[in-house]
Amino acid sequence: MIFQPVLNPLLLVLLCAPVAAAIVWALVKARGPRWIWGLRMLMLLAVFAMLLRPGIPGGSSQTLATDTDVVIAVDTTASIVAEDWDGGKPRLDGVRADVQKIVDEYPGARFALITFDATAQLRLPLTTDATALISSLDVLRPEVTAQSRGSSIGVANELLAKTLSSAAKAAPGRARMVFYLGDGEQTSSSQPESFGTAQKYVDAGAVLGYGTKDGGAMKITTGRGTTGSGYIEYQGEKAHSVIDEKNLEKIAEQLGVTYEHRTADAKITLPQAPKTTTDYAESGEVGDVTELYWIFALVIVLLLGVELARATMLVTRMRGLAAPASDRRPAGNHSPSVPDPARRPTTRPAEAVPSVLPDREGDAR
Repeated sequence: MIFQPVLNPLLLVLLCAPVAAAIVWALVKARGPRWIWGLRMLMLLAVFAMLLRPGIPGGSSQTLATDTDVVIAVDTTASIVAEDWDGGKPRLDGVRADVQKIVDEYPGARFALITFDATAQLRLPLTTDATALISSLDVLRPEVTAQSRGSSIGVANELLAKTLSSAAKAAPGRARMVFYLGDGEQTSSSQPESFGTAQKYVDAGAVLGYGTKDGGAMKITTGRGTTGSGYIEYQGEKAHSVIDEKNLEKIAEQLGVTYEHRTADAKITLPQAPKTTTDYAESGEVGDVTELYWIFALVIVLLLGVELARATMLVTRMRGLAAPASDRRPAGNHSPSVPDPARRPTTRPAEAVPSVLPDREGDAR
């Protein structure tokens, strides 16, 4: 049997020891039934055992460690909320779903997140905490509509190259992958910047395109998200954002990766992590463990049920003792304090009493 405690065992002892001492003292001093304190001691021991997380070692399974840095660049312009994804949903929904698939595809990798609209920002430096990446995307909001002045699809080129260069210097033995997620719509009057500078640092990746040729309407965005019903308008009508696949294909060519148009009903195609940095043999084996903590959790639930049943019984008994005296009738057929109307003596009026008393002598005779 092995143990995988949720806290340091010494800390668990320090937490449980005072409670155990209080139970022992109450068990010695108790005037009533002592069995209830015995059950409480048993509950404490069950909690202690559960927190130790006992288990039985089983077989072994091979794990994969992806020795790769993955940089994800996400378009956060107003067009990313255009409603032409999966039958009228914002494109950002598709972006979030695909990033989750990227995280699942490369376990153990380090991830970084770059967003770009009018400017590019490094939202999350390289980290193995994939949960932080997903959380960053969950709270991600597009640029504020009122502040939008046009954007370039290549504005993130310098920040991407800098991030990849720093990763290469810090860990030259790791591979680097880039995923660019956007719609390719250039709203700036200038020509898109080139990603050619970053290409020498890229070993694999993909450019993922979102949107349709018919386009989708875009809701007005604020710093807190989108408004309930307002849409961006152009010349009195709803403005539509249309995907530009030529621009996206050009970005893929500059980065040296493939381009894929994304739709909700199509399975995403992700490249394999570079084989030179992915070694199944070095990833090692980890033992499978059959967890046993649930047994002690079940014991705790049963003991809590006993405590609850006892508490319910005591409350019921106290309510019975607290009932008012007027509500409790004596066992006899009548109450002394309430006279019986049927047995009340009757009196005749004074004028009905004979005025002449009988003669005592005559009665004697």
